[in-house]
Amino acid sequence: MRLDKFLKVSRLIKRRTIANKVSDQGRVYVNDVIAKPSKQLKEGDVITIVQSDTQIKVRIIKIPLNNVSVQEASGLYEVIN
Repeated sequence: MRLDKFLKVSRLIKRRTIANKVSDQGRVYVNDVIAKPSKQLKEGDVITIVQSDTQIKVRIIKIPLNNVSVQEASGLYEVIN
């Protein structure tokens, strides 16, 4: 699954267009490497999203095939710091 779609489906970022914008600005890392929105993800990858004064770091547990419910979204990743 593409990075921008995973960010949207997992609800780490609310909209796919915003996920694209943040990625294009170089504020999203996958395994400590700046990632483009089209980056293909796999289970076990670590995503870091840098915001103005904070950052969130998550490990992908599961890649869904389609959209998931709000309850299932938080089960796609685990927060690490």
